[in-house]
Amino acid sequence: MSYLAKCASLFCGALLFVASLANAQTPNTQTQSQYQGITREQADQILQELRQIRQLLTNNSAAQRPSQATPSPQRGKVNIAGLPVLGRADAPLTIVEFSDYQCPFCRAFHNNTFEALKKNWIDTGKARFISWDVPLSIHSNAAQAAQAARCAGEQNKFWELRSLLVANAAKLATDDILGYSRQVPHLDFEQFKSCVESGKYLERINKSVAEANGQGITGTPSFIIAKTKGDVADGVVLIGAQPYAEFESQLREQSAK
Repeated sequence: MSYLAKCASLFCGALLFVASLANAQTPNTQTQSQYQGITREQADQILQELRQIRQLLTNNSAAQRPSQATPSPQRGKVNIAGLPVLGRADAPLTIVEFSDYQCPFCRAFHNNTFEALKKNWIDTGKARFISWDVPLSIHSNAAQAAQAARCAGEQNKFWELRSLLVANAAKLATDDILGYSRQVPHLDFEQFKSCVESGKYLERINKSVAEANGQGITGTPSFIIAKTKGDVADGVVLIGAQPYAEFESQLREQSAK
C-alpha cells in the first residue's frame, strides 16, 4: 500500500471516530470521562478538516502512481532571520512551528503540548520558539490572521495577539480579529487597523508558504527542531500535533549532538 493510501486509510478511521463523538447524543460515563475535553463544535470542526485533508490525499493519489509517492522529508533547513522569537535569542536549540491560524490541529498542539514546551525548554533558556506562517488554501481567513499577527509585531505585541488568534481559531473574520486586538494591552488600535487593511505583509507570507513547501512542508502544524546556528534552522522535521514526549525526545537528541 502506498504512503498516500495509508494516510487516506488513517484519515478514514479518524473520520469515523470523530463522527461518533460529534453524533453521540447520550454518551456513556466512560466516553464522557475519556473525551470530556472535546465539545461537539470542536468535533464537527475537526471532522470537516479531516474530510478536506482526505480529499486532498485522494486527489494526490489519483494524480500519481503509488511508487512515486514519498513521505515528507525527515530534515528541513530554513532561514529564520527577521521572524519573531519567543525565548532567548541565543538559546542553544531552535523550534520552528509551521502553522495555520485556522488549523484545529495547530490549536490542539497549543492546548496539549505547547505550555509544557514553554515551561521546560523556552522559559528556561534551553530553546527558542519561532512562528512560521503557512496559511493553507482551504482556510479563507488564515492569511489575514497571519497578517494581523505581524502587524501586532510592529508594536512588539506579536505573541500576545498570536495567542488570542490561536485560541479563537474558529472565528477569524476581519471584525473578530479587530476585536481580539482590543484585548491586547497597550496596542495602538488605529495603527494596527491601518496595517491590517494595507495588506503589507501578504507578499512575505506567500513567500513563507513557498519556502516551507520547498522543504516538503505542506501541512500544519509541522516543526523543525535544530541546534541553533545563527539565522538558520537545520534539523529534524516533525509532522503533526505530536505529544510532548516526542518533542522532549527530539530536543534531548539535538542537545546531545
